[in-house]
Amino acid sequence: MQAQVRKLYVRNFKCSTENDKLNKLFSDYGKVKQVNVIRGRDFGFVEMSNTEEAERAKRVLNNSCFEGRFLKVDEAWPLRDIRIINN
Repeated sequence: MQAQVRKLYVRNFKCSTENDKLNKLFSDYGKVKQVNVIRGRDFGFVEMSNTEEAERAKRVLNNSCFEGRFLKVDEAWPLRDIRIINN
């Protein structure tokens, strides 16, 4: 994980999952600055207050079972990086 990464891409949770449930789950690993669940989809973003907390949450929660589904947690890429890769 890059030194400045604090935002995580989280996927494979239930489409009915709300921001507050992910906030509660990730808050066990540090201060959550922001949660953004994409409505009707099985993914979203969680921003932690610092890199160490993001790394800890990623390490512990990736492939963990949450509400009967195995989460995938990875660092979130800035939109500009995704555009470069897709061109």
